[in-house]
Amino acid sequence: MDNNRTVQALWVGLGSLSTFALSFVSAAILSRYFNKHDYGTYKQILFVYNSLLIFFSAGLPRVYSYFLPKYSVEEGKSIVNKIGVALAISGLLFGVVLFSCAEVIGYALRNPDISIGLKYFSLVPVFMFPTFGVEGIFATYQKTKYIAVYQTLTRFLMLFFIVGAVVFFEGTYLNAIYGWVIVSILSLIIALYFKSIPFKGVKSVSTNLTYKDLYTYSLPIVLASIAGVAIKSADQFYISRFFGSEIFAEFSNGFIELPLVTMITGATSAVLMPLFSRIKSKQVDYNEICVVWKSALYKSATIIYPLVIFFMWFAQDIVVLLYSNVYSNSSLYFQLALVINFFNLIIFAPLLFAFGETQYYFKLHLIIALLAWIGGAIVLFIFNSPIAISIFSVCLSIFKIVLGMIKSSELLDTKVWNLFPFRTLIPILIQSICVILLVSFTRQIYFGDLHIVIRLLVCFILYSGLVLITSRFFGIDYLTVISPIIKRLI
Repeated sequence: MDNNRTVQALWVGLGSLSTFALSFVSAAILSRYFNKHDYGTYKQILFVYNSLLIFFSAGLPRVYSYFLPKYSVEEGKSIVNKIGVALAISGLLFGVVLFSCAEVIGYALRNPDISIGLKYFSLVPVFMFPTFGVEGIFATYQKTKYIAVYQTLTRFLMLFFIVGAVVFFEGTYLNAIYGWVIVSILSLIIALYFKSIPFKGVKSVSTNLTYKDLYTYSLPIVLASIAGVAIKSADQFYISRFFGSEIFAEFSNGFIELPLVTMITGATSAVLMPLFSRIKSKQVDYNEICVVWKSALYKSATIIYPLVIFFMWFAQDIVVLLYSNVYSNSSLYFQLALVINFFNLIIFAPLLFAFGETQYYFKLHLIIALLAWIGGAIVLFIFNSPIAISIFSVCLSIFKIVLGMIKSSELLDTKVWNLFPFRTLIPILIQSICVILLVSFTRQIYFGDLHIVIRLLVCFILYSGLVLITSRFFGIDYLTVISPIIKRLI
């Protein structure tokens, strides 16, 4: 059963990988085709969209994983249709707001070009919103292979139309936005088909789940999401407004957590949420949740920690490879953001949602949001530095995770350290640090003059090999994580 969850998470992760590949590849290409002003403007438009996205989606995409496991598959079809209608209405409202407030937003961010782009971009949420929630549906019915197919297909189309519109027509940021509009229409068509797959041959039965039930559960998530947007947008707003579009471009390219980490934790969360919901509804011993939690945490850490150490050590080379020497300053932001990845493998949200603790989830994010904006203003006033703002943002992210961990231990009636297996995680960190130091020493002697691509590739292969070879000496069993995946795929 545990191995099956690992494979399910793998399929979700593979789907997420295409999303992050799109982000990296498109950023690498667009940062080379656009000048810094156009690229900064494009990133600011996406910043506005992503900041308002969670508010208008009303927490509805998360509702699938909570309610579907509690109802029959016949009722599930009715639930999916009901949530889809609510998402379509929200997307339409979002589009109207973006169009009508474009001038105000452009003025607030001191960039009039933003208002032009937002008016065209306002069509995107109208078509994209009904596509949300595919992952939750397939994770509930353990058909996660379809998540990988869906994500890969739609993200490839995004890359083709968004980046292709710029490269083929040698266009500006507006051409990229035209591509967004086209691909959002195609994604809607594809999503509607995929959402019907789990219910083929199933006769729909009207459910007693009402819109009131949906919004009663999702409203605290919405409020928490708004607070979450406020948390993430605080540093972006301060840097965008007070340091200009060029510094913001450097910051936005660098201050990103390792996509593979987010892929792994997101995949694990998608699989655990329906599972926790089922366990909670059966009122069985919560020790089962603790066992699953620690197992997922350990398996995530065996992959995440070595990767974070490698990317943190070679951040300068990686950033230059992705974005060119023009964005070499982004490497420091990248290293700072990577610190969060040592902590955010602790995914407490699925547990809180399964236990119906959405009110606490909201209050937690509200507190952190207030600290982000008030504390960020203080840091800006004292240090007047984008680096200082970034450091403060990292500290707040870690603080939020600690508070979520404490609440989770209370729900499961256990100690915090029982949920966080320090004895098994610390050796992974020690091993990774020892190996990266050895690889770095070897690079300076033998690989220093190689082309940056070859140098990174050789160092990564050497690093990965040494991590696997020396694992026995540190008591780490990587085969426990890898073997069930390989067996299932073969």
